[in-house]
Amino acid sequence: MNYQETCDYLFNQMPMFERQGADGYKEGLSNTLALDEHFGHPHQSYATIHVAGTNGKGSVSHTIASVLQECGYRVGLYTSPHLVDFTERIRVNGRPISEDYVIDFVSRERSFFEPLHPSFFEVTTAMAFKYFKDRNIDIAVIEVGLGGRLDCTNIITPVISVITNISFDHTQFLGDTLAKIAAEKAGIIKRGVPVIIGESNDETRPVFEAKAREMEAPVFFAEDQQEVLESSPTPDGGMDHLMAHFGMLHSDLGGLYQKKNMNTIMIALYHLSLLGYLCESNDPASREKSRQELAEGLRNVCEHTGLQGRWQVIREYPKVVCDTGHNVAGWQYLSQQLAMVESQQMHIIFGMVDDKDIDGVLQLLPKRATYYFTKADSHRALSETTVKTLATKYGLQGATYSTVREAYSAAMKVASRDSFVFVGGSSYVVGDFLKNCL
Repeated sequence: MNYQETCDYLFNQMPMFERQGADGYKEGLSNTLALDEHFGHPHQSYATIHVAGTNGKGSVSHTIASVLQECGYRVGLYTSPHLVDFTERIRVNGRPISEDYVIDFVSRERSFFEPLHPSFFEVTTAMAFKYFKDRNIDIAVIEVGLGGRLDCTNIITPVISVITNISFDHTQFLGDTLAKIAAEKAGIIKRGVPVIIGESNDETRPVFEAKAREMEAPVFFAEDQQEVLESSPTPDGGMDHLMAHFGMLHSDLGGLYQKKNMNTIMIALYHLSLLGYLCESNDPASREKSRQELAEGLRNVCEHTGLQGRWQVIREYPKVVCDTGHNVAGWQYLSQQLAMVESQQMHIIFGMVDDKDIDGVLQLLPKRATYYFTKADSHRALSETTVKTLATKYGLQGATYSTVREAYSAAMKVASRDSFVFVGGSSYVVGDFLKNCL
């Protein structure tokens, strides 16, 4: 098989949540453990950091990886989903896994894993863990796929765990209350391993505290240690963050939601420094070097790691921005940011998938925009007509387009130099946009 045939095999021959939804979700760790045994427990060959949470996992994972790279480590990064190409999911120092490695892995190992009937994510996780060992990395940042307790990344014992936040998403698998969802995410807490909780509330905090006590794991709530004092968007699409101990630092990741992500990141980095992964010396020269590494790591997340889709500015005149925010918690921030847009002409290319709270999101969208309702190339995508019908209830006006490319083309035909064009609603809409419209 060539690379495209190999990807088609992975996407189409194995249960895949991102393509099939509930039918593609496999609960339990038996296949993962069998694959791990087969490959000789590769994740035990390097240190790991485990990142879970409803929103912000990607930003937190990529930023921590960027800072560690800047400090001189050889860093593996495993995230999902990909936006344009499968190889985005598995990176070493920002470079995607090679197509040849993907081809060789599948052709060589399919005789072993096919009888297991594994999911797409189970095979991909095994591939990532083995690839990292083969590439002699120092440390890997591993993003949870879905949930935590039964996620197939949960066989690792990390040096720290991070849980960004809890909100309603994937409730059909994780539970219909914040406490139930928090319990699933808290499943990544390992015995004696420090855990950083980015955000909590009266319903979720006791869950994390109880699990940490059970596992004798030190727990730290980032919201109790405000390192990020102020944050403000910058014209380049990034954010300036005023830190309590480091002064003003710039990040190339934009979006108002990045303030809370950044506070979680900074507290996680502090605890990594206590473990010896970052400079902790009192020597002034060493401390200044450490600050410079931190500053450069934050400033160059996208360059170091290839991250896309976080309030990403694609072009100016007209200004085009895309963002992967796809649930109510994410849109609570995105709606605030869209409200700050000064352009008199706002065009929004919008679509969603079928397992999200679309009514909750639609209520947050700006009514002054012209909408281009569309659907991503995914079996889970809601039809453009369904999205428009639902949107009309909330006073949102626009036309329908069968593809993201058609929707974007229509918007750009009428957009003036001073217009603002936004693309989002789903990671898959953003992925289609990045793949087919640029």
